[in-house]
Amino acid sequence: MNTQVTPGKINKLRIINIESHGAYLDGGLNDTILLPTKWIPDKSKEGDEIEVFIYFDSDDRIIATTMKPFAQINEIAFLRVADVNNTGAFLDWGLEKDLLVPYREQKARMVTGRYYLIYIYLDEQTGRIAASAKIEHFIDVLPTAYVEDQEVEIIIWEKTELGYKAIIENQHQGLIYANEVFQPLEKGMKLKAFVSSLREDGKIDLRLLKAGYEKIDGLAGQILEKLQQKNGFLHLTDHSNANDIYTSLKMSKKNFKKALGMLFKKQLINIEKEGIRLIK
Repeated sequence: MNTQVTPGKINKLRIINIESHGAYLDGGLNDTILLPTKWIPDKSKEGDEIEVFIYFDSDDRIIATTMKPFAQINEIAFLRVADVNNTGAFLDWGLEKDLLVPYREQKARMVTGRYYLIYIYLDEQTGRIAASAKIEHFIDVLPTAYVEDQEVEIIIWEKTELGYKAIIENQHQGLIYANEVFQPLEKGMKLKAFVSSLREDGKIDLRLLKAGYEKIDGLAGQILEKLQQKNGFLHLTDHSNANDIYTSLKMSKKNFKKALGMLFKKQLINIEKEGIRLIK
């Protein structure tokens, strides 16, 4: 019996029985949990284990869905306000029931249609899933265990005089210095980054390029950054149309070919028939 069902998370649960209005899942200590008929995967049968997201319906009853939210509890997301009422703001997080941000968890009154960076949590007092715009209350709680040059997932938080604050792995904050940013960055963007240094004061410096790549500056550096944004591959070669090169990289074909030659000599890229590939 599964005793570890967590609301606000995707859980793998076993189907106990299927009735006309839905399937009942083994909820362990939560007894059975209903998965409404419209969410039951085709050809499901009793005994099958399926992945479901556990949350609460409009009557605060625990319920399951096979819909996947944009984020789960203990994660940070950039979400749009669908509605505002006297309880708080309700965010579209990919489910039928919107996610509540109580007024006490808003920095300023949220506005319908705007996007906000929020942290999703399980309220220990009410047991309900909620969100907060006061992200700083939820991060930097656990000790860091990063090492220099480690690749991490980040979300851009806000711009400062020094550069850009970012949330690392939904848990800690780091800083990307302005002189190391060569691409547009916007709040809520999800990126891969690398730990540049772990300072004595506990703060974490980040870079967007892997160690060593920062020595490649100018146009070659721009190509490297674009490759990282495109998962290591660009559909451009020295035979590509000049307009295509400019549209993608904002540089002339002549300069592109020069930068390409530099990167190839330094064994940072492979030039293939369909494009250029970053060497991992």
